[in-house]
Amino acid sequence: MYILFWILIGGIAGWIAEKITRSDHGLFMNIIVGIVGAVLGGWLLGIFGVNLEEDWIGSLITAVIGAVLLLFALKAIRGRR
Repeated sequence: MYILFWILIGGIAGWIAEKITRSDHGLFMNIIVGIVGAVLGGWLLGIFGVNLEEDWIGSLITAVIGAVLLLFALKAIRGRR
């Protein structure tokens, strides 16, 4: 059941991050970016002592923050080449 939650939140977070960063990729990449973003966002917010993951909205916000940072970092790395 949790894997479906991760896929759903990852897909939504990846899609929102895609719109914020004006990127363009498909559903599968949105899910991957959202899941990796959730891990990155949870780690970064944990460093600052913030825990938003008490409900699904907090998990979504955490995943979106991480996914946006991930996409901005990828754009910065690709832009240097």
